[in-house]
Amino acid sequence: MTATIDHRRRPPLSSNCSIGRPVMTDSRMRLSGGLIAYTLAGAGPAVVLVHGLGGTRQTWRCLIPTLAQTHTVIALDLPGHGDSDPPAGDYSLGAHACAIRDLLLALGQRSATIVGHSLGGGVALQTAYQFPDRIERLMLISSGGLVSEVAPILRAATLPGAQTVVAGLAQIPVAVTRRVMALLPPFAASPDSDALASALRGLANAQQRRAFVRTAHTVIDWRGQSVSANRQLGLLRDVPVLVAWGTRDTTIPPHHHQSFAERVPHAVMVEIPGAGHYPHETEPGQLLAAMDTFLSTTTPFRYSETRWTDLLTARLPEDTSTSPQSACGHPRECVTNVAGAPATPMTTARAPDHFRWRGVCAAT
Repeated sequence: MTATIDHRRRPPLSSNCSIGRPVMTDSRMRLSGGLIAYTLAGAGPAVVLVHGLGGTRQTWRCLIPTLAQTHTVIALDLPGHGDSDPPAGDYSLGAHACAIRDLLLALGQRSATIVGHSLGGGVALQTAYQFPDRIERLMLISSGGLVSEVAPILRAATLPGAQTVVAGLAQIPVAVTRRVMALLPPFAASPDSDALASALRGLANAQQRRAFVRTAHTVIDWRGQSVSANRQLGLLRDVPVLVAWGTRDTTIPPHHHQSFAERVPHAVMVEIPGAGHYPHETEPGQLLAAMDTFLSTTTPFRYSETRWTDLLTARLPEDTSTSPQSACGHPRECVTNVAGAPATPMTTARAPDHFRWRGVCAAT
């Protein structure tokens, strides 16, 4: 099934980062694996924000103020990224999942909704697999770890000499990188050019660059994504899941998420018209509306070892794509756009103007 979310039930949320900003505290927690940097804001049920490959917690600056109005928001730098220490061991998804579990415990949080962008989506899925008792919900944004296809530029990051090449590119001023991207076909009309240019500039830091390359090697090879959550997706049967993506994502193609919908039929699928790989930066208002509805209308998952064992040993159907309809009565491949109306994967109905917020982030 594909659930439908109706954003008209609540007033539009502010997508301006400067409005209603709560008190945010930047700290570093000393854990057994080293210092983990994080931003803490708000009060209420915990929501953990996990950035993508080569990113930092700053990518969530447009979401934190609104989420913190009703939740305790924890945005961390994964080990080796941003202001966090490099890991004592590897940069694998499992190691990052352990860091999230450890930080939750150190902050006195029993469990949380985990939100992951790109690589962070894979980390969120890994956390649910390793530590199901710590999970309340999953929100996957432009998520990796679903199928193998990924942009050639990320595959190139795993080739010999990539770290040296990235070091050189990262020295180019952001303004110059933006102008060059405007001339390249893959990026010319991309809504992500600013976000990509800023991310590349962030790799001028040697530690950040090392984390980018070493993490990339754990999940990508020259053929594409080398790690997939597909075999474990049956374990999410009782976990509320939201999957969001932009229609113009060229990093992880939108059809990845349609494949996920077939394997996790209860997931809420949210298509954001006009957004690319960074909808939380370029269209925060649209994404926040979906997140707010999802958080307020779903019941947190509660772990049961007996039930988890049943799911671990269950024989999953060979093919779930034969069912012609979902529970909402629309074709199985239907998704929900930000207006709350069903839309086919590649033909998103235009939402009414008062539901098509064009979020402008004041922090950029």
